[in-house]
Amino acid sequence: MLWNFFSAFRPALRDDQIALLLSNEDVYDPALGIDDGYTFYIQERRSRRRAGYISLRLGESPQLYYLGHIGYRIEEPFRGHGYAARACQLLIPFMRQLNLSSVCITADPDNTPSRKTCEHLGCVLESIVPVPQSFRYICSGSTHKCRYILLLDETA
Repeated sequence: MLWNFFSAFRPALRDDQIALLLSNEDVYDPALGIDDGYTFYIQERRSRRRAGYISLRLGESPQLYYLGHIGYRIEEPFRGHGYAARACQLLIPFMRQLNLSSVCITADPDNTPSRKTCEHLGCVLESIVPVPQSFRYICSGSTHKCRYILLLDETA
């Protein structure tokens, strides 16, 4: 990982409601085409409790086409506060420093909260695609995925 490169962003990975804390979980998974990546715990600043996580997966592969570059989960007691969108927004400057121009976030068609998160971020719905049987294991059994594209260009 680009540890020294990342350390410069630690102070910026927080806002008035959440902070992102780098996990030591290994995101690298060559079988999925993930060359590198980062997982962050989303901590609610008021309570200092872990509200969920967000992962940034770097690489390109057929598996990542369905899995997406960004994955997140907000635990039940913390849902409805926009923490997933806030976490994504906090990562945008870091992703730009990694010279990424866009990333894909996928959501199940019936996952309204996740789809609203993507829309709130200004993502573009690229397509809704069927997930091949051979990739459903990495997509928690999902049969279809909405592919949202988050443009990171500062002029976008």
